[in-house]
Amino acid sequence: MATIKLREMQVNQAGVIVSVKGTGELGRRIRDMGLVPGKQIKVQGKAPLLDPVCLRIMGFTLTLRNNEADYILVEVN
Repeated sequence: MATIKLREMQVNQAGVIVSVKGTGELGRRIRDMGLVPGKQIKVQGKAPLLDPVCLRIMGFTLTLRNNEADYILVEVN
């Protein structure tokens, strides 16, 4: 299985978070939203200009800007 940045995932593509590279306040904020290694995610959609990205994690919908999604590495199914 390939490991890619969350930003590079396609709509309806699922995967498992491998790591969160963000540090400091941004890294803490990302992890506080539940984006931690081992969690299953699925990209539900992207805005017309591809920013932000909408995803499902732990039964809820979350949107992230691409600059935040770049810090999250995902192993795609």
